[in-house]
Amino acid sequence: MHTTLVDTPAVEPHTAARAAVRRPSLIREAGYAYFPTALVARLPFAMMVVGILTLVVSARGSLALGGATSAMTGLGTALVGPLLGAAADRFGQRPVLLVAGAVNSAMLATIAWLAFAPVPDAALLAVAFFIGATMPQVAPLSRSRLVGIIGRAYPKERRTPVVNGAMAYESAADEIVFVFGPVIVGLLATTLNPAAPVVGAAVLGLVFVSAFALHPTARTVTPAAGGSLTEQAPARDLFRPRVLAPALGALGMGLFFGAMLTSLTAFMAERGVPEQAGLVYGAMGVGSAALALGAALFPARFTLRARWLTFASIIVAGAVALPFAGGVAPIAICLLVIGVGIGPTLVTQYSLAAAFSPRGRSATVMTMLGSAIVVGQSAASALTGLVADAAGAGTVLFAPLLAACVVLGAGLWNAVASRG
Repeated sequence: MHTTLVDTPAVEPHTAARAAVRRPSLIREAGYAYFPTALVARLPFAMMVVGILTLVVSARGSLALGGATSAMTGLGTALVGPLLGAAADRFGQRPVLLVAGAVNSAMLATIAWLAFAPVPDAALLAVAFFIGATMPQVAPLSRSRLVGIIGRAYPKERRTPVVNGAMAYESAADEIVFVFGPVIVGLLATTLNPAAPVVGAAVLGLVFVSAFALHPTARTVTPAAGGSLTEQAPARDLFRPRVLAPALGALGMGLFFGAMLTSLTAFMAERGVPEQAGLVYGAMGVGSAALALGAALFPARFTLRARWLTFASIIVAGAVALPFAGGVAPIAICLLVIGVGIGPTLVTQYSLAAAFSPRGRSATVMTMLGSAIVVGQSAASALTGLVADAAGAGTVLFAPLLAACVVLGAGLWNAVASRG
């Protein structure tokens, strides 16, 4: 009787159920611990620029030196960050992340000590450069991993919407850390001491970057026995407009983050509550994270090109109102409006980068975008701080508008390149 049951079509529903269970799920494919690990591992990246600025200004009493130190951090990321991505494409993420994470944590601990030590300012600048140069590129490498998992686990016809959803999540995660990272820095510096954010970033990096490096998903992009990954497109393909336009857009986003936080700090300082700048800044993250996640639900006819132009225009519109906001409440309302545009714009930029990455250079392209954000944030923080000292908060509140125009201009360039 048992054999008869096995041989009859009565088992087909069970087979169908097993097939349904086997349908790919990105969370199951990556592992349930992957996403929280990758989220916390990118926090040091978001805390780095603001934490070093706060540390140096507090320890040395010089806003100019603090801005220069932050700028050196951005310079190190700009020059070396994409090379780390290229190394990950060539040799695999695991060895690159483990080495970079360990060295970066050591450099962060070093600058926390040197800031209060009787050493020349040049020593701080040199260490800051190496901090930027060795900063583990967790966010772009996470995107590269997820794209690799989707390419392996999903049929071709299902990959595009899943990639868009993954990029939406990743951009929301970036929003969480880039908006609330400065808040964490402010809380640690206020409740403990100015070195606490930098030391905390070093510990977080050592623990969670190592965990991210050792996670099984690193095998998705591990070199084969021959010592290299899949055949790579020539390096000149990285300089095509369809790749450079999202990178320029990411630079504009970094410029906006740095200009917005610094000008907001100057605005709050004129009202005697500079420590509340991070809390008001967090208003931007509310709509930003929500809309970034919701970007996966946009219809396909709402093209990536149109999304960039639409949501970048919202950022510009909100930034236009900033210089005319006379109080904290109007500023917070402007930030809420701007947040509506920030999240979807980042999602779009990374989705375009994923779609047009040259063959075998996904990590390189994703790292170019991640580095561009940090470079922009560092440069804008330094320049806006200098202008704020000289001209006051009323003038520097125009700085976010200039950065928003860079984002919109890159979107227009992308639209022209798309038509070409």
